[in-house]
Amino acid sequence: MSNEISLDPFQGFRLFEDAVTRLMSEPRSGRPWSPAVDIIETEDALQLKADLPDVNSDDIDIRVENNTLTIRGHRKFEKDENVKGYHRIERSYGDFVRSFAVPNTVDTEKVAADFRNGVLSISLPKKEAAKPRQVKVAVKNTEQVQQTAA
Repeated sequence: MSNEISLDPFQGFRLFEDAVTRLMSEPRSGRPWSPAVDIIETEDALQLKADLPDVNSDDIDIRVENNTLTIRGHRKFEKDENVKGYHRIERSYGDFVRSFAVPNTVDTEKVAADFRNGVLSISLPKKEAAKPRQVKVAVKNTEQVQQTAA
C-alpha cells in the first residue's frame, strides 16, 4: 500500500459549488429545523440528548403519549438592531418537532429531563422487569446424578 497522498485540485471548488447550489435551491424562509439527537441505551434506561443551542428552556415542550416521546420547541431569531448587513444566515429558526417510539420496557411515569448548555438530556428509565438479570446455572455433580438414577 502506498503512502502517497492524492490531492484533488478541484475538491475545494466542488465544495464551494455544492454550497452555492444548496444556498440557491433552498428557500430562505420556512426551512424546517430538526435538532440533532443521540439515543443511548444503558442497563437501566434509554438516554436521549438533543442539541438545542439558543433555545430557551421555556420554549421546550416534552410529552410522552401512546408510547411516543415528542419534543417540540421554538428557536427565535433575534436580530441585533446595532448590527447591519448580515452576510449569511445559515442556522434555521422557528418551530421544530421530533418524535420517537418508546418501547414498552420504559416506565413512562418516571421520565426526567435536564437542560444545560444548550443540550436537552432526557432519561427514560426501564421498568424493573425489563432490566437485565444474571441467572446462575446450578451444575449437579455427575456422580450424584448417577447414584440418584440407580
